[in-house]
Amino acid sequence: MAGVVADAGAECCLMHMLGEPRTMQRDPRYGDVVDEVKAFLTQRLEFAVGEGISEELIMLDPGIGFGKTVAHNLELLDRLDELTGLGRPLVVGTSRKSFLARVIADSQGPVIADSQGPGGSEERGRRLAGTIATNVLALERGASVFRVHDVAPVRDALALAAATLHGRWTARRRGTTPRS
Repeated sequence: MAGVVADAGAECCLMHMLGEPRTMQRDPRYGDVVDEVKAFLTQRLEFAVGEGISEELIMLDPGIGFGKTVAHNLELLDRLDELTGLGRPLVVGTSRKSFLARVIADSQGPVIADSQGPGGSEERGRRLAGTIATNVLALERGASVFRVHDVAPVRDALALAAATLHGRWTARRRGTTPRS
């Protein structure tokens, strides 16, 4: 795959995942999740560049939710700034992830009644609130690319957070590569 990407001059996103989709959530374990994800991304970045992919076209994704527990996801978000040292744009994809609803439910209690049942409007609201919060925190810690379902509210939150933190954040159009 690396050769095809290199030959095409295409952008690529290198993402960490423990195991494979069928097994990734079966008791994921790490000594230090951030150190292990960073080592993995470093190795994959070096491999991709060695295969001829232009480093300027590579983004890195710690793989929130992919072979990670709630605690692992929170640790990665808390220490996301440690991955900025890899020198490539960081992609964060927390949008609507189940761990967001679990964290909020643990702090507020479970949804007692929702006319739409599991995954109903209250849970969707919790996941949107969690998506916005985690993306703002990720921006503050160095992420610059955000994979989301609910574009408008997240874009607005990121624009306001960026103005407060360090200036202006500009949503990029699909098909353009962020430059670090």
